[in-house]
Amino acid sequence: MSKYSKEEIFEEVKKILVEEMEIDEEAVTSDANLFEDLELDSIDAVDIAVRMQKFTDKKLPPEEFKKIRTINDVVEAVYGLVE
Repeated sequence: MSKYSKEEIFEEVKKILVEEMEIDEEAVTSDANLFEDLELDSIDAVDIAVRMQKFTDKKLPPEEFKKIRTINDVVEAVYGLVE
């Protein structure tokens, strides 16, 4: 049994994007591309990874981090760490 559901992880990512990075809530969908749709840069992506590490107490391996393109990729990678 996972410590967090995919829905809880998505909601945490959404909270980070809306509150910290001032992304419009309507734009935050599971298939939104972090770089093309949300116009984030690599520093923003690192910030998300650090915040998710604090949320889960698990570190996202660099090889997983490099594969992330969409919000769903973030959710799946984090879920894989906590299950």
